[in-house]
Amino acid sequence: MCFTTQVDAEQKALEKRFDREYTSRKPTGKLFHAFDFPKTPVISNQSPDSIELYNWGLIPSWSNDLDIRKFTLNAKIETLTEKPSFKNYLDNRCLIIVDGFYEWQWLDPKGKQKLKYLITNKASAIYTMAGIWSEWENPENGELVKSYSMITQPANELMSEIHNTKQRMPLILNPETEEDWLNGIDIAKCVHPVELAAQPIYDKPIQTRMLF
Repeated sequence: MCFTTQVDAEQKALEKRFDREYTSRKPTGKLFHAFDFPKTPVISNQSPDSIELYNWGLIPSWSNDLDIRKFTLNAKIETLTEKPSFKNYLDNRCLIIVDGFYEWQWLDPKGKQKLKYLITNKASAIYTMAGIWSEWENPENGELVKSYSMITQPANELMSEIHNTKQRMPLILNPETEEDWLNGIDIAKCVHPVELAAQPIYDKPIQTRMLF
């Protein structure tokens, strides 16, 4: 699964990459931790001409409160059509904008020792992950909340080595298929090989190596 993403690029770089403008100012800070339910930059098929901020953690319209979002941060591609939280939102597409995400490799069977990796995309410094979104009205104050879930798939060879417990990874889109995703292309057609690079992040400054 994926619970930490990064957007380090400047707002102008993001706007140039997608040829769209932000509807609001880019968030301060570059790391987004899923269980904080942060607002992160996305492009949705509801507003395809702009970059907006949606909350991570999809809240179905039928939910009575916010508690469900801790279970909807990721959505497995294999069960999208089955899960009540997701099956009604398959046509609500969004591009989750990142320039990296993080995973932790277990170095022992119980995970007492872990090594953190930054995962980037060789094809594009700024890239996107496939997401689905919803709009939920808070019954307490009437506020409309737009939120999303990140679609995940089985890990490729590199990510199987790093994410060696769950062996999952986000569904990363090619730049060529981003518009197709927003326009409702069949999800299976967006599953393709992707070349990733993984850099270990050490607590102490020692020589690093790249995994390929």
